[in-house]
Amino acid sequence: MNNSHTSFKTRARLINQLGEQLIKNESIALLELIKNSYDADASECNVIIHNPSIPEKGEIIIQDNGEGMDYKILSTSWLELGTSYKDDLRNNPDTKRSNQFGRLRIGEKGIGRLGVHRLGKQIEIITRKVDSKEYVLTIDWNNIEKSKYIEDFPVFISEREPTEFVSGSGTKLVIKKLRVPWTRKLVRECARSVTSLNSPFDSDDSFRVNFELPDSDWLKGILTFQDIEQYKLYSFDIKMEEDKISSFMYEFTPWPTMTKLIPRTITHNDGKMGSLLRMVAKKGRNDFEDIDLSKFKIGEIRFKGVIFDRDPKILSLGVQDKQGLKKYLNENGGIKVFRDNMRVLDYGEQENDWLNLGGRRVNMPAKRISKNIILGAVYLNHEHSTDLKEKANREGFVENEAYYEFWKAVNFSLERVESLRNTDKDILRKHYGPQKVSEPVFTSISELKAIVDDKIKDTDTKHEINRYIDRIEDEYELITNSLITSAGAGLNLVMLIHEIEKMIKEIRGMLEDKSPSEELNRRFESLSLLVDGYSILVKSSEKKVRDLRPIVSQAIFNVGYRLEKHNIKINSAFTSRTEKTEALCSENHLLSALMNIFDNSIWWLNYYKIEMPEIYVDISNEFPGHMSIIIADNGLGFTSETSEIIKPFVTDKPDGMGIGLHLTHQIMEALEGQLLFPEMEIFDIPEKFENGAIVALAFKTGGK
Repeated sequence: MNNSHTSFKTRARLINQLGEQLIKNESIALLELIKNSYDADASECNVIIHNPSIPEKGEIIIQDNGEGMDYKILSTSWLELGTSYKDDLRNNPDTKRSNQFGRLRIGEKGIGRLGVHRLGKQIEIITRKVDSKEYVLTIDWNNIEKSKYIEDFPVFISEREPTEFVSGSGTKLVIKKLRVPWTRKLVRECARSVTSLNSPFDSDDSFRVNFELPDSDWLKGILTFQDIEQYKLYSFDIKMEEDKISSFMYEFTPWPTMTKLIPRTITHNDGKMGSLLRMVAKKGRNDFEDIDLSKFKIGEIRFKGVIFDRDPKILSLGVQDKQGLKKYLNENGGIKVFRDNMRVLDYGEQENDWLNLGGRRVNMPAKRISKNIILGAVYLNHEHSTDLKEKANREGFVENEAYYEFWKAVNFSLERVESLRNTDKDILRKHYGPQKVSEPVFTSISELKAIVDDKIKDTDTKHEINRYIDRIEDEYELITNSLITSAGAGLNLVMLIHEIEKMIKEIRGMLEDKSPSEELNRRFESLSLLVDGYSILVKSSEKKVRDLRPIVSQAIFNVGYRLEKHNIKINSAFTSRTEKTEALCSENHLLSALMNIFDNSIWWLNYYKIEMPEIYVDISNEFPGHMSIIIADNGLGFTSETSEIIKPFVTDKPDGMGIGLHLTHQIMEALEGQLLFPEMEIFDIPEKFENGAIVALAFKTGGK
């Protein structure tokens, strides 16, 4: 065998694969190309999209007034994947920062240009440096299939007298034949991403990005940070250096309508904050470790944010467009990261909960801040944070030791804010939030115990009295549980009698009016089916994996007459589901739970005289490990804390019994499921139900 040297070769199709794997979506592709304009010292970048929904006619234009490129830069650096061009500029003291704005260039890997491949099949680049010719580069990605190796892939560059940039410099990138049709949702997501490239708190006026869609109104109605900032209730501004918080400011700013509340400001100079400024992280139950940023090249961290309250009763005190505010927070909420005022992707995106805000709320939901009530920004200096390295796929920093120190510092500061916010939130809710409804008898017994403990000094007497109170409490609980179970059956019986009486009355009227026999037959058939449907409630059924769809349909049928009489529309979204909708349940218990919830919605929609009342019903697997039945109405929502209304005899209904939701809660526990009161975005519920009551019955999806 002959010994010889050989070398690697790169297949042309690799560009396809890199474009798809390293640039994960259209928003990131656009942002990478806009960052090139920033690095080119542009003061303005315009993104214009024509015919986005028609790929063959679609066109994306990205144009800036930056320093442009000459033939050498275009033919070598731009066409060289993984180029070190920007690294070389950064490492040279004379070119480290840009000429006009003194920017430290943010491009690192030389792969951002793969964004053009992600967006379209044909590109044209027109570029010019000052006092230079204008150059035009064209690429047709369709030809990549005809080329075996990258070096065989044809790229054309032509030189001409300036026609696009006659009086200055700049670059214009035109992308044609879009890879996918752009929907309204995608366009708005990209517009949101582009506007979030700069921090909302400390915007960089030296670089402005404009997003235009000349042929459509798809961008109409998009709210900005400035539109909703006025509704914040809490805000903070923190600086972290070395092993401590060096500057701290927290503000509680009640709205003018909240006359019972007093604004307050807490800073690092307040005595009580002194011992809370040294940064530590919990290692175990009673074990802590110091956080020290100086161990790495991270530099100073600045953390700013504003926090909102989404409770309907609170919002009614000062927000007119409640739906718009909630939607903005759903789409933009979270904590983003900026380096030299430019966004580090994809921290703060909906799918990247990098601070685990959702996970932290599992054990203490009322105390922890969720993603959809905070707009936050973490700031870093690029030159001083070189140990925080961006991943090639633009999904945040490499998770090295420096990153974890950075993460712990931000998390520590957030906990300081949460502690102060919880104090103010409790006062806010006490005066203006949903009121807790006391649980009959049990509350009185608890109050009696407290009085005994306070007033009776003799230990033996106190013990004897408390023994009697405990026995009364136990026996009362036993009796109520038995009566509640019976009352549950009674409730369903009352509903059945009510429905049958109304239907019989209607049939009698039809007989007297001599209505057509076909219509009478339909009514008698409906009456028969109704009785059959209710009979399921009294037939015992074992707990096993069942299809939820027919049971939900039966529950809707059982209350169908009442829905019709009150002109309540049912939006049965679950009927269009094609995937399996099976879960562990028993038919009679589930039917009873569903009818209790429908009964509640029907009653309140009628009570509040809601115009065009509607109930939305769906089945979803969005809640991990569970199949959930979602029921939402377009009423005014729950007026009391949901943790209270599942207790027996607690109700806001005039003359109500207060056992419907309690029974439903008990049924779900017996079926090893959960009764949830979720935010609408968890299950992608239509916006029209945002202010109404939302309930989910979540069942395990397997096992017997």
